Amino acid sequence: MENLANRRILSFKYACAGIIAALREEPNLKFHFVAGLAVIIVSLILNLSRQDWLIIVFLIGFVISVELTNTAVEAVVDAFTDKEHPRAKYAKDISAGAVLIAAITSAILGIIIFWPYILSF
Repeated sequence: MENLANRRILSFKYACAGIIAALREEPNLKFHFVAGLAVIIVSLILNLSRQDWLIIVFLIGFVISVELTNTAVEAVVDAFTDKEHPRAKYAKDISAGAVLIAAITSAILGIIIFWPYILSF
């Protein structure tokens, strides 16, 4: 039982180390974290409803998760080839496209959520 608890603790430790490493190395991830923080500050100022908070928190986590996944895909591809390979580029482009779709979707939903608050502010 204790061994299972230690493995869980190590799992969280490794996950946090991965997030910190990616934050140090990846400018796009830094941007998404800063954008998420800005959205949280604006949400506090505008006094969002609980339902809107749930959506905002989910969207921030969604974009950051997809960005982390993109970073992992790029790292794996780069680890296996240092040459330009069409399939490596394909994988990296698709992964980056997933981040773009997540960010655009989140931005649109953010506008839909914030617009009535901004108009009544």
